[in-house]
Parts: sequence; C-alpha cells; structure tokens
Amino acid sequence: MPLSDGIRFFAATDVGRVREHNEDNYLVDKKLAMFVVADGMGGHAAGEVASALAVRTVHEEVRKQRQLIDDYEQGASGAAKVSAREVLNLLEFAVQRACARIHEEAAADTGKRGMGTTLSAMLFLGNKGFIAHVGDSRIYLVREGRQQQVTEDHTVFNELIKRGKLSREQIEKVAHKNAITRAVGVYERVEVDTLAIEVLPGDTYLLCSDGLHGYLDGNDRLTEILRDTPAETAAQALIDFANEAGGKDNITGILVRVEANESDKVRARKLTQKREILAKMALFSRLTERELLRVMQAAEIREYERGAYIMKEGEKGDELFVVLTGRVAVVRGEATLTTLGPGEHVGEMALIRAVPRSASVIAEVPSELVAIRRADFFDILRREHELAIKILWQFLGVLADRLDQTSRELRTAKEEAQAEDITAEIFPEIDDDSPTGPQQRVL
Repeated sequence: MPLSDGIRFFAATDVGRVREHNEDNYLVDKKLAMFVVADGMGGHAAGEVASALAVRTVHEEVRKQRQLIDDYEQGASGAAKVSAREVLNLLEFAVQRACARIHEEAAADTGKRGMGTTLSAMLFLGNKGFIAHVGDSRIYLVREGRQQQVTEDHTVFNELIKRGKLSREQIEKVAHKNAITRAVGVYERVEVDTLAIEVLPGDTYLLCSDGLHGYLDGNDRLTEILRDTPAETAAQALIDFANEAGGKDNITGILVRVEANESDKVRARKLTQKREILAKMALFSRLTERELLRVMQAAEIREYERGAYIMKEGEKGDELFVVLTGRVAVVRGEATLTTLGPGEHVGEMALIRAVPRSASVIAEVPSELVAIRRADFFDILRREHELAIKILWQFLGVLADRLDQTSRELRTAKEEAQAEDITAEIFPEIDDDSPTGPQQRVL
C-alpha cells in the first residue's frame, strides 16, 4: 500500500493580527504526498508573489519526474534502482529552479527587486520522508509524544549560536538577530538543506512559518495541542494559539499524520534500536537530534545468517558496522581475537581511508548490523559543516583512545620481555651449562 494512502493532513493559514497582507503560501498534493510551506518577503506584496511562485515551481518540477518517483516506490521492494539520493537531488533541483524563476521576475520588475521566500517541503515515498529546506520556516516531528525540530533555521541568531562566540543573552541584544541568512530567489542559486528520514506509523509532522513556530520555542505547546485537540481541528487550533499569543506575523501550518499500522511494529522497533545504539557510540554521542537524524539517513540495517562473513581479512572495505542484534566474532587467521555484541562496532577506519581489512568478522549467530558506507559518510561531511566538525573531533578522540590502548599494551609487553629471569632461584637443580640448555628436573 502506498504511504500516501495512510496519510491524513490538515492545513490552515491566517494573516495574523499585525500584518495587512498574507505573504505565506502553502501547497498540498495528497496524491503525490507532497507538502510545502513558503513565507515570502519583499515590499508591495512582492513576498506573496515570491512564495506563490516558489510553491508552484517546486510542485511542477517534482510532478515532471513522476516516473522517477514511481520507480523509487517500486524499488522499495527491489523492483527498480532509484536511490534516496536521487530523490533528494530532484527536490534540490526543484528548489533551484524556483530560485532562478523568482530572481528572474525580480530582475524584470524594479518593484519586486530583492524579493525572496523561505521554503520547507516534504515528500513522502516508500517508508521515507524527503525534505528540502531554505530559510526559517520549520518542520517538526512529533513521535511517541516527543517533539523535535527536523530542519535548521538559517538565521543570524542560529549562526551565532552554532559558532559559540556569544552567549544566548548576548545574542538576544544583537540587532537583526532574526534576519535570515538564506532565501529562495534573492540570488540565482541558494544552498538547499536536504534530508531523508524514516517515517513511522503514528508520526505527526508540522510544516510551519515563523509566525507559528515563534510561539512554540521553549514550551511543549505543540505536543499539548496535538494531544488535546481532535485531528480535524488541530491546525486551526495552532493558528488560534499563535494569534492569542500576539499574531505578530502571518501564520501557516500543515499537519501531516501517518496512520498507525500494526504490521510496522517490527520496523519501528529496529529504527528505535538503531537510533539508541548510534547515539551511544563515541563518534555520534555529542550530536543533536537533528544531526543524529542526518547520520541515520546514511545508516542501513543488514541481516546475516550464522557463519556469514560481514567482512574478510585482506579485502578493502568502505563500511563501518555496528551490531544491532546477535553476536559476531573478529577473526585473524585461525585465531578469534574478540566477540562483539549489540552496541559494539568495528571497521570505523574504513570511513576515512581505503586499506585492507586487518581481520575478518563472522556472524556467530543470526545477527542484524547497522552499516554506514564511506561515500554516504563523506556526503554528510561535505554538506553539513558543523556536523562534520563534531564527528571529526570525536573521531580524533576515538583514535587517541586506540593509541593509548596500543601504547599500554606495548608497554606491558616490553616490561614482560625485560623482566629478570629468576628461574635459577626457583629451581636451583637446573643445569644452565648443559649442551641442550637449561633443563628442568623432572619431579
């Protein structure tokens, strides 16, 4: 059954209590399972033009590639070879086309010069949600009663927070701290954040403009409204909440709910395990929820029968493996070096360099492992600079720990090798001058 058949959505928009014009726009395509929110900016209603042009262009460009979308959904069962990266590339291309069109229209009309828009789009395919994002509109995920912001704000405030140069109290005093640092249409091209996340039955997603999320920071109001309000009126309840809190800007929200499905409990369990295990690893232990979602995008769960090789000694590898369930043995030659259980990992050096594996890894019992490929890891490092710094810093910590351990082992071995031979004191009957060397007396 297509994921779109199990989706319910509720959308609402309002001018708010301060603005005269609503420069927000949104789009819902139930059949395509695509949702977009855009918050325009620019004088003389140019912001409304920019946001309308953005949602329309993105929608048109995605619809043109319906065959690619269908192929991806069929490929979820192995029938085709369209990757998640290709779907994300499609969304990014669609946003770039919108950016170019808005910029062209602004250049042709001096009254619209400098207009632009934020844009947050989500496309549901297979068991994944594909996201393209620019600006300070947001996408939230509410899962099992816990909310998390999936997108990252492209604002002066957020940039200063990430760089850690000023405290929150100091940043609050910065003029134009809420100014956005990226927008669709201001220039011919824009840097687009893309993300693919696993979608689970029971998930609720909120796509909204800052006129709504500006009142959701630092409180649990979103989860409270979703918990206490019928689904059919929840979107309007969020609009009413923002207006009652001040309504200082246009307010737009799209709620997307994925219907619960008993048959997906196993997949939900595996996803939860994958998140918990990755979060405990030294490499990823300092990541935020959004950053962890980005890493999980690159993580794939694989199943191995008893006796199956996960990696072979001497072969070049390009994957890190983390044991999810079961038990694996690390073997060199005929000797078993160690065994690994849930949460333990092997092969992390393959993420940063291509060298032959120093040992084989074999499943001792039926096992599930999380695999992260070097190409996907490098893609994260290229696209997420702040995340890259965190991961590489943690990588240095892991290597330092390994070096310390190796140094201790070498030191212990050296001490043992230099230990004084006191055999003669223990066994004075041993004849050190015999032709065949020391011989212990048989007792």
